[in-house]
Amino acid sequence: MQLQKKFFQTIPRTVWVLGFVSLLTDISSEMIHSVLPLFLVSVLGANVLTVGIIEGIAEATASVLKIFSGALSDYLGHRKGLAVFGYGLSTFVKPLFAVATSSTGVLIARFGDRIGKGIRVAPRDALVADSTNPEVRGAAYGLRQSLDTIGAFLGPLAAFTLMAVSKNNFRLVFWLALIPGCLAVALLTVGVREPRTKQTQLSRSNPLQWEGLRSLGQKYWVLVAVALLFNLGNSSDAFLLLRAEQIGISASLIPLTLVVMNMAYSFSAYPLGILSDRLGRFWLLVGGFVLYALVYLGFAFVQVPWQVWGLFAFYGLHLGMSQGLLLALVANSIPANLRGTAFGFLNLAVGLALLPASLLAGGLWQILGAEATFIAGSLFALAAVLLLVSQRNKY
Repeated sequence: MQLQKKFFQTIPRTVWVLGFVSLLTDISSEMIHSVLPLFLVSVLGANVLTVGIIEGIAEATASVLKIFSGALSDYLGHRKGLAVFGYGLSTFVKPLFAVATSSTGVLIARFGDRIGKGIRVAPRDALVADSTNPEVRGAAYGLRQSLDTIGAFLGPLAAFTLMAVSKNNFRLVFWLALIPGCLAVALLTVGVREPRTKQTQLSRSNPLQWEGLRSLGQKYWVLVAVALLFNLGNSSDAFLLLRAEQIGISASLIPLTLVVMNMAYSFSAYPLGILSDRLGRFWLLVGGFVLYALVYLGFAFVQVPWQVWGLFAFYGLHLGMSQGLLLALVANSIPANLRGTAFGFLNLAVGLALLPASLLAGGLWQILGAEATFIAGSLFALAAVLLLVSQRNKY
């Protein structure tokens, strides 16, 4: 109890506010994303490969932009304005989902939404590092992830409720998702005070120059390579939802699978973040990747609906064991004046992987069936584990 009280007291207000901004944003986003694959397939008549193309293009675009927004925040020495603009753009385009009448319309909406995410994520992650001491960064990133993920399961829960009472009115869900998005932008605007950091006093220089990138160090670039390899097999969660429907879970219950996943994520991220501050992050991160490999194998061979619910819960635990811990490892491995750039390149690696990952997943599903999609994802995760463990002496 005393340890828990200590960590709550040492995590600054900025991290809490950013967490609640993420919570509201995820309610808004997941209300849409939890039913979007079904909307594409059942209402607009898209096939599974089209779903993969839309998801891959959208996520890859976001990740490319994260480099430039992160580097710009390092160059300016200020991050809040970019974060506000990014969250605002994602909220502004939400109505486009409600009025879309074709797959192209959905692609445009997803494109705009992910541009907003691409602008905000690296500055936001750097803000967390700027606001915290190294000895509590695991807890800080874990707390933000936990609050973020509370929104990620409240969003599908809201979508499930609205779908049930409106008799599967997808467009109503999309319109109402605008409300929490607006609240998130307002909270960020008035609630975050950007910490004064040493880099704001330095002369401005281009952080994307070779000298700056080299100064990020080998430890950092190994983590980027691991993230790239892992995410080549980490296709969009849309394929998890389609697999759940394939096994026999009804359309109205599909959003609840994300509720289960995100509850497990939320309840595990903060405690595991605290644990990583006490015991180290490396082997916890390895364990998270191994768990992912096992879960994807489970999705390949699952046969009955009750097994699907358990797999979604373990998938959430994997996220709690890996997402925040990877960010904390990166934050502690890089110079303070290059945090935005570093998080931008990390997210670029993830985003560049997501497009081929989603295309590969959709293509394997179309040609060989769902089992091949998930077996491939498991193998990529195991390859990332081997690379990470081979470099364990550096951490």
